[in-house]
Amino acid sequence: MIFGSLAEVISLGAVLPFLGVLTSPKEFYQHPLMQPIIQFLQLTAPSQLLLPLTITFILAALLAGIIRFTLLYTMTRLAFSAGADISINIYRRTLYQEYSIHVGRNSSEVINGIISKTSIVIHNIINPILILISSMFLIIAIISALLTINIQATIIAFIGFGILYWGVIRFTRQHLKKNSECIAKQSTQMIKALQEGLGGIRDVLINGSQQFYCQLYRNADMPLRRAQWNNIFISGSPRFAMEAVGMTLIAYLAYTMSLKEEGLQTAIPVLGALTLGSLRLLPALHLSYSAYSNIKGSFSSFKDVLDLLDQPMPSFAKQPLPTPINFKKHINLKNISFNYTADKQGILNKINLKIIKGSRVGFVGKTGSGKSTLLDIIMGLLFPTEGILFIDNQPITVENYRKWQMHVAHVPQNIYLADSTIEENIAFGIPKEEIDQKQILKVAKQAHIAELIDSWPDKYQTFVGERGIRISGGQRQRLGIARALYKQADVLIFDEATSALDNETEQAVMKAIQDLDRDLTILIIAHRLTTLKGCDQIAKLDENGILHVEKYNEMIA
Repeated sequence: MIFGSLAEVISLGAVLPFLGVLTSPKEFYQHPLMQPIIQFLQLTAPSQLLLPLTITFILAALLAGIIRFTLLYTMTRLAFSAGADISINIYRRTLYQEYSIHVGRNSSEVINGIISKTSIVIHNIINPILILISSMFLIIAIISALLTINIQATIIAFIGFGILYWGVIRFTRQHLKKNSECIAKQSTQMIKALQEGLGGIRDVLINGSQQFYCQLYRNADMPLRRAQWNNIFISGSPRFAMEAVGMTLIAYLAYTMSLKEEGLQTAIPVLGALTLGSLRLLPALHLSYSAYSNIKGSFSSFKDVLDLLDQPMPSFAKQPLPTPINFKKHINLKNISFNYTADKQGILNKINLKIIKGSRVGFVGKTGSGKSTLLDIIMGLLFPTEGILFIDNQPITVENYRKWQMHVAHVPQNIYLADSTIEENIAFGIPKEEIDQKQILKVAKQAHIAELIDSWPDKYQTFVGERGIRISGGQRQRLGIARALYKQADVLIFDEATSALDNETEQAVMKAIQDLDRDLTILIIAHRLTTLKGCDQIAKLDENGILHVEKYNEMIA
């Protein structure tokens, strides 16, 4: 930036002798400042000055152009590299947040922050800040150079332009603030409308509710676009007025200087330098104002990005996966109570339950009774409001819950499958080159899906489609079981994993679960008691969050 501003001064300074030697070579040849150059180059006539000064002017212009080109490349690269750092950091920090935080907020806010708002910060905050700093260097350098050429005209121009831009800033400040808030809010609503419409596409098609979601998207999109074009107009419009004022000032100077005794001949070099200076100064002033308006118009999005960057990181974030804690005897829940917020009634109340390693335990209860919440506590995703979870008499705390989670694998009702191969979905979250092929084959057999996969043309390289749309519900659940087994966990938790299946498919999936190694501890949430026939004990949660433990036969009776 500093070199760029100095190069502009050099190119501006070079125009004065160049125009001077073109208009009045004799007077310029006799100028005291030119004598060292004349003696060094051994020039004998005024006409001989034209070539070296022309070359000097061209070299100064080329130097300024090269430095401006390099500066543009460097600033743009810096802005987008910083944007990448911000986006990656937000995503990383978000993934490390506790489960309770993810449950409590809408994913569209985070997605919008990572993608849209980070792009806004790159284009409308970081890049404009760099442009603003660069323009300030340039303005200071050009004004300093112009002051040496004509003090009066420079001061008048600077004060005039300054007052005009200050007035524009005062007038547009509130508009930019409102537009900033609108853009930050509506960009989130746009992504929310997209997620809801596309995420529930089956219901949208069946119910014919396309128009509703189109209108929902339109209600967010139109105000956003209106605020964006309003900001662009505000940042770009003063330029034309300033150019008109600048040309008027140069015309006035030309007129007044032509009335002097020296005439227009001696005024041309000064006017040329001032004209070139104004051609450099006006864009720099406009860039400064445009950068300011961009920053002001995007400040609400910037604050949202800063809030996402301010998410705390856990102490284990930069550490390798921990060594699992000992689990050889039992899982013990003592006086476990839980509520999501202090002002709400507790979901779980004084839960006491002992689960022997290798046992099969079923969980039943009405919707909302707290079954999934209880298993979230067992998995270390939530911490009880009261009471303690013990593993082999060792309490699970904030300090060691990651060591306990190394034992746990989870099979939910809706298995998330990435749009990749069977192999990659089983070894979920593992780089392709690090996948253990023998373990893949082993767990596929254990999940009773190996024979089916082998019948497909691409076998384990078969793509399942987005969210596993190309395979059936039963196949998705068996892949979920295989994924859980691939982790080599010894506690498998099935959260209503078969509730969406038909009876025949459910029986096949349950057989796959029952045939698993007896060293595995299996916890199953189910709506139908018959699903839990093979369980050693069944824990029933009532509407008050109180647990009752019985055998299968006792509960049937």
